Amino acid sequence: MSTAGRSPEPCFSDQLEGWLSSDGPKTIGALNDVFAEKSFAVAILLLMLLPALPLPTGGVTHVFEVIAVLLAAQMILGRQTIWLPERFRDRSLGGLATDSVLPRVMRWVRLVERISRPRAAWLFDQGWVLRLLGLVLVAFAVAAALAPPFSGLDTLPALGAVGVCLAIITADALILVAGLVIGTGGILLIVTVGAALAHFVTRIV
Repeated sequence: MSTAGRSPEPCFSDQLEGWLSSDGPKTIGALNDVFAEKSFAVAILLLMLLPALPLPTGGVTHVFEVIAVLLAAQMILGRQTIWLPERFRDRSLGGLATDSVLPRVMRWVRLVERISRPRAAWLFDQGWVLRLLGLVLVAFAVAAALAPPFSGLDTLPALGAVGVCLAIITADALILVAGLVIGTGGILLIVTVGAALAHFVTRIV
């Protein structure tokens, strides 16, 4: 069948911006209909974007991180579609479409799209790889949630989770390596700072 005159498939950033800017519901449950098999990666990406921004959140993103853990656990189990309790499934992500957040989100996503291309794309077709990445995403989301409020230490593990999700979406193993390095470095930083604080407290006591 001829493909002449057929419009090229829109890139992920255009799909994402169009969805966030549309009048439709911006809920996690709606992602299945828009992004199909990549809905888990897209959902976790959106959930972890706010804690990944260099902004003081004071723990207000913990609900997003909990939902990200639930979704990543379903990746580990090999689910193909998102399942969440109704209160989480219908939770709005509309805050990402605000004038202050959306430009940052699109800038990050488009930067990754410019430098990415399919590298070892076959990896992302393997069920065991996606299950393993689900385990990694659980670790990054938990680390971001456990970081002390207003410390900014949640940024790196959350950014690592964003990188892993973008790697799945773009099928780029190089982006995956970058996400793993950033997220692992963030966990090590949290552990190091936590150990130093614990040592300081015990000396005072």
